Amino acid sequence: MKTAVITGSNGLIGSEAVRFFCDKGFNVIGIDNDMRKYFFGDDASTKWVESELVINYPNFIPKAADIRDFSAISDIFRDFGRDIELVIHTAAQPSHDWAAREPFTDFGVNANGTLNMLEATRQFCPDAVFIFTSTNKVYGDNPNLLPLVELDTRWEIDVSHPYFTHGIDENMSIDHCKHSLFGASKVAADVMVQEYGKYFGMKTGLIRGGCLTGPRHSAAELHGFLAYLMKCAITGKEYRIFGYKGKQVRDNIHSEDLINAFWHFYQAPRSGEAYNMGGSRFSNCSMQEAIVLCEKITGRKMNTRYTDDNRVGDHIWWISDVSKFKSHYPGWSLTKNVEDILSEIHDYNKDRWIKEQ
Repeated sequence: MKTAVITGSNGLIGSEAVRFFCDKGFNVIGIDNDMRKYFFGDDASTKWVESELVINYPNFIPKAADIRDFSAISDIFRDFGRDIELVIHTAAQPSHDWAAREPFTDFGVNANGTLNMLEATRQFCPDAVFIFTSTNKVYGDNPNLLPLVELDTRWEIDVSHPYFTHGIDENMSIDHCKHSLFGASKVAADVMVQEYGKYFGMKTGLIRGGCLTGPRHSAAELHGFLAYLMKCAITGKEYRIFGYKGKQVRDNIHSEDLINAFWHFYQAPRSGEAYNMGGSRFSNCSMQEAIVLCEKITGRKMNTRYTDDNRVGDHIWWISDVSKFKSHYPGWSLTKNVEDILSEIHDYNKDRWIKEQ
C-alpha cells in the first residue's frame, strides 16, 4: 500500500496533511512527540489532535518518535521501506523568541532533525517525494530594507518597487542579515533539503511559508498569529502587540490551500526546488487590520496592549510572491482570504476556548 510519512503530524499543517492523504488512500505514518507542549506550555499541546485523527482515520498510524533520534527515525523508515512514496516534514521549533532560550534544542530539532529525515529517506526510500516546510525567515531581516511607506493602518512597499504587484520572490538574498537563531537553524535545514535534491538527485521541494494558519492551530502567543489573535478576541485575554505600531503586514495562507500545493508538487516533483508560499496579495493584513476583523466577527472590543519592542528579526512587511509555484503548477490556486480564515477559526474553536477559561 502506498505510504506517506508526515512529521509534526499533530500540528496544524501536519494534521491537515494527514487528513488529506488518508482521504487519498495513503497509509499515513505520523511522527509527533508533542514537543509543542514543551515549547509553549499545556495550552499548546497537540495530543487532542492525535486522538481525533486516530478515531477518524484507521489508515493513520501515530509514532511518538523524536526526529533528533536518527535510530528511532531509521526504525520507522526500515519498517515501511520502499512503500514510502511521500515524506512531508513539518516538525519544527517555530519561534524566534523561544530559539534564543535553548539554541541547542532549536538547532537540534530544526537542522539536525531535518538532516535525519533526509538521510532516512535516502537510505530507505530514495525515490520518495520529500516536501519540507521551510520559512520566509530564511531571508532574515532583509525585507526590512525594502522601501516601505507608512499608511494609516499598515506599512506598504513603495508602489514603484518591483515587489509591489506580487510580493517578495525567491531571488531575495538570504545572506548578510539578522535571522534570529530560529531563522538560522531553518536556513541550515532549507539549504540541506536543496542539496539532497541537487547533489543526490532526490525529489525534494521546500516551501518557504509566511503565516500558515487554519482552525486547528494550537495557538500560543509566540506562534500562531491569527489563531492566537482570535483566541484572545473570543476569551477577552490581553493581546500584546510587539512594535511597528501594529502596522506590520503578513500574508496568511489557509492550511488546506497549502496542502493542496503539496499535492500538486507530489504529482510532478522537482529536485531541490524552493518556493515562496503564502496568501500573497490575495490574503494579507496588518496586525491593526486583523484586530478590526476579529472585533467585527466577535462583535466585541479586543483587549490589547502595545509595546515598542519588536521581536528580533521580525519582518515589518511580508507578502509572498507565489508566481513561481503557480508557473510550475498552474492548476493550483488560493481559495481563502484573511476574513474567511478568521471566521473559520472563530466558528471552529469558540465553544472550546470559552470552556477552557
